[in-house]
Amino acid sequence: MAIRAVTATARGSFISSQHDNCYRFLSLPSRPRHSQGFARSRPGTSTSTSVFIHLEPIGPRPHRQLLLTTPRAADSTQPSVSSSAGKTIVPDDQFSLAKVSFGVIGLGVGVTLLGYGFGAYFNILPGSEWSALMLTYGFPLAIIGMALKYAELKPVPCLTYSDAEQLRETCATPILKQVRNDVIRYRYGDEQHLDEALQRIFQYGQGGGIPRRSAPILQMIREEVTEDGRYSLVLVFEAKALQLSDFEKRQAKFTSFFGPGITAEVGKGEKDLYEVRLISNGNTESPSS
Repeated sequence: MAIRAVTATARGSFISSQHDNCYRFLSLPSRPRHSQGFARSRPGTSTSTSVFIHLEPIGPRPHRQLLLTTPRAADSTQPSVSSSAGKTIVPDDQFSLAKVSFGVIGLGVGVTLLGYGFGAYFNILPGSEWSALMLTYGFPLAIIGMALKYAELKPVPCLTYSDAEQLRETCATPILKQVRNDVIRYRYGDEQHLDEALQRIFQYGQGGGIPRRSAPILQMIREEVTEDGRYSLVLVFEAKALQLSDFEKRQAKFTSFFGPGITAEVGKGEKDLYEVRLISNGNTESPSS
């Protein structure tokens, strides 16, 4: 009989004995220490501790390898797969010039021409005969690009459901289509999206109106279908200085400004967000004259 003892570095010990080809396991280390090269598992993660035991019997017998695996509980912190409520969101991955910033293009081209023009002028880069032309066009392009970038108003996110996309062409009014197209593209010179509409509805600085500094700011739009099957364009505003009553008493003004053919409804969203639903009254596709 040959006894070979192995003392584990963790708390506890492991002893194996060989007697007539029978192996006895007395104790198993409960937890390896971090300082001996074992990775300390964090709480809440799922790991599996594997202990490799090499038993070397006396004589010309082949080596045997025994793998003991101590499984632990499954990870309870893994996120569960959530299922949608039956509505499919249409991805906005189509290329359009409305999604391109002309300020970035003008500034990039202008700075490139200026940099290469100066390099060619001082014979650092080839093309010295074109340096004057590049400097002539690069400088105004850079100025125009900076001006456009300064006056740039970025588009707002648009969340579109598949059923609403199918109804847009037949049920959305021309004004609703125009509102959608205006707010999802870059604009220049405007302080915010729908600035003219909000100024007439909330009457900035007038009697019964609100201060301009308290004006709501459009954060996103959403296209969806109501329970009775009508197309709806939802405008989501952020207004920290306003209350729901400020929107409710101007509900008729929303209807008249974005009409005809629509009904406006207001509601409260999360935190300082308010929703204005512009609901189409039905099929507005006009017959060909």
